[in-house]
Amino acid sequence: MRYGFAIDQRTCIGCHACTVACKTEHEVPVGQFRTWVKYVDQGTFPDSTRDFGVMRCNHCTDAPCVKICPTKALFVRDDGIVDFDRDRCIGCKSCMQGCPYDAIYIDEDTHTAAKCNFCAHRIDQDKEPACVVVCPTHSIWVGDLDDPHRAAVAADLPVDPVSGAKTTLDIPHTRPWGWRVITYLWAKGLGGGALMIASLGILLGVDLGVLTTIVAPALGVAGTAVTGALLVWDLKRPERFLYILLKSNFGSWLVLGAYALAAHAAVSGVWLLYGIGVETGLLTASEVVWTILAVLGIPAGVMVAGYTAFLFGQAEGRDLWQSPLLFWHLNVAAVMVGAGALAVAALIVNTTADGAAFVARFLAAAAVLHVLMLLLEYGGRHASRAAAVAAHMITHGRYAIPFWTLGVALAVVAAAVAFPGWNGGGTVLVAVAVAVAGVAVQVALLAYETVFVRAGQDVPLS
Repeated sequence: MRYGFAIDQRTCIGCHACTVACKTEHEVPVGQFRTWVKYVDQGTFPDSTRDFGVMRCNHCTDAPCVKICPTKALFVRDDGIVDFDRDRCIGCKSCMQGCPYDAIYIDEDTHTAAKCNFCAHRIDQDKEPACVVVCPTHSIWVGDLDDPHRAAVAADLPVDPVSGAKTTLDIPHTRPWGWRVITYLWAKGLGGGALMIASLGILLGVDLGVLTTIVAPALGVAGTAVTGALLVWDLKRPERFLYILLKSNFGSWLVLGAYALAAHAAVSGVWLLYGIGVETGLLTASEVVWTILAVLGIPAGVMVAGYTAFLFGQAEGRDLWQSPLLFWHLNVAAVMVGAGALAVAALIVNTTADGAAFVARFLAAAAVLHVLMLLLEYGGRHASRAAAVAAHMITHGRYAIPFWTLGVALAVVAAAVAFPGWNGGGTVLVAVAVAVAGVAVQVALLAYETVFVRAGQDVPLS
């Protein structure tokens, strides 16, 4: 048995009886909806028509919300119904990003995810869902999708052409992820990038001085700590954050990302403690230990910076985020802001001329590569209409000014300003210029991440 809905939009009269019945049955808060009626107007008065569309969770066979949920709060029943357990939900809102239909919301009373669950409690009592019972035109059918009779009926339904139509009423859907997620992208990138650069310095025999022993791992620890704090803060049920580890769905990149953060924190923390011991004379510096830390630091930095690409890939409702370049771009951006932070620190602490040049090269090169990847990403074709719409918002729409001025132009300026330090100019002026570039790339990345995260969520799905 595999339950499913069939909705005849041709006979829907837009009475909202299904919406009211659903809200009553499930005590849905005012202003929130598990099912709603969308209005679509076509033509010009007096030759105009209005059509109605009943919108809700479609109980996907391969449900993205189930895949991305870190605590298995969303699950598929044996009968195909996609249900949820609010007692396991931590309010991370990742399911909202994964849903291709904007059908999931955070319940204002429970602060947990909620959606149409097919009135599973009624189904278990051999009753039909509340919306089916109240529909005056019998526009909503429900039953076993594997039933050959229903399959034959569905095949007879004509497909309505969509031409020149526009939506005139829909339920507004807010962006589930906001400034905390934007800032977390920057914070973990900075920490991971700094650790990667220090690791490469060790393996390539470049002496960065205290940047290697103290600053880079301290940035790694701080970046991970800020990231963790932001992620917990963003949960609607933050007291349940341990469910990610205690009730784990290892198919979710929220879970795998938590382990990536933990691994990065562990490597950074051990590195920092060892570096403090070396700098204070409590421990003797060992080339073997530094090499081991560097070998661990590179994959830890790469994964903490890049795992979000796989998390965003599971957010299948956000087409803009499905770019195959995202993992690589996140790592390039991490190196850029990590090098920028080290360049600023180099003004305060002692480092060698070779070390300063090493950092400046990474800063300039990563900034240039970041801009090139932006131009490649937004100058080419996109895999879907939704992705193209979101990209157009960024390059020509509401986000065009911050994208081009802060996200692109500022990064270009930063690369140019940092370039004189490529060969280790050795003067205070050059060091200050590289540090200024280091600050500029932080602003540039935050500006770009802001428009990227927002635009990806702005395209309507229902």
